[in-house]
Amino acid sequence: MEQKKIDRINELARKSKTADGLTEAEKCEQQKLRKEYLESWRLGVLQTLDNTYIVDDKGNERKLRRKPDYKE
Repeated sequence: MEQKKIDRINELARKSKTADGLTEAEKCEQQKLRKEYLESWRLGVLQTLDNTYIVDDKGNERKLRRKPDYKE
């Protein structure tokens, strides 16, 4: 996610805490940006886990496997 969008999320969060609050359009924008941020974060975590190996006591490496019931 672009830093510009993260800055906008933070700007909207600060504004929502003021007495004026957010307009309906800003609330919709905030929801959309938060959803996009979470999708990006989840993808990053999945990519990290896809490149993670477990090393047992004997030094054998094995790749992490996803649970059979996992849904992306």
